[in-house]
Amino acid sequence: MEFTSADGEQKYAAFVRAARSAVVALDFDGTLSPIVDDPERAHIHPEAGDVLADLADVVAAVAVITGRPARQALDLGGLEEVGNAIGDTGKELYVFGQYGNERWSSSQHRIVSPRPPHGLATFLRDLPRALRQADAAEAWVEDKGLAHAVHTRRLPDPDAAYARLLPVLRDLADRNGLVLEPGRQVIEVRAPGMDKGKAVEKLAAEIGAGGFLFAGDDLGDVEAFEAVQRLAKDGLPTLLVCSASAEESALVPLSDVVVHGPEGVLELLRRLIADVRSS
Repeated sequence: MEFTSADGEQKYAAFVRAARSAVVALDFDGTLSPIVDDPERAHIHPEAGDVLADLADVVAAVAVITGRPARQALDLGGLEEVGNAIGDTGKELYVFGQYGNERWSSSQHRIVSPRPPHGLATFLRDLPRALRQADAAEAWVEDKGLAHAVHTRRLPDPDAAYARLLPVLRDLADRNGLVLEPGRQVIEVRAPGMDKGKAVEKLAAEIGAGGFLFAGDDLGDVEAFEAVQRLAKDGLPTLLVCSASAEESALVPLSDVVVHGPEGVLELLRRLIADVRSS
């Protein structure tokens, strides 16, 4: 755990004091779950469920905000069981899937989701040609329902394939009124109008949050970090946590604390729980 700014320790201490009325929100992949070649095998860290349940005892609410479909995050994370444990304390676990387009909570146990975006069908029709154009025909395309993600991690030179694909898919997304979301060897195309930052703002307003912590690892978390920075300007105690890796460092300069992967995230949360309980 490394504080990245001169006032990082002061911000951590202020968040501890505000924790009982605060929200803690976390990304899934790279934050609660290790990054793996096959996203369908990206199970949550085995100790994360217990830590999240303990965390709910000392904060107002816990949320997972992910680019994954909500059902997939619930299943891979065992989050319904975690939600039941949190519900026993009278608190709430929220899961926002597909960058906030989908919503699940431990009190309602159902996923609320919009229809697939206009333009997605045309994008999919033209996608094989775009992949061939970028010499990446073997890239794996993941159907998320409201979005599609093109993964280069399994290709012989994933970074080179990613660089070729990015402008081609950006053009195709633009032509169909869709949003392109770059990530760690994955390019996602989805509906406009929602991102993790909007999910953060909505949750903070709904809860009446007295503080906000967000932990993430990738470019898709930038909007969430920026939303938390706006909350800080409004006077809320906040803490931005980067789950760092060798693959992606864009969040480091935006962060108050840098940790190393899911293990580091859980170590930070355990420290937070202990500090709140002893304060």
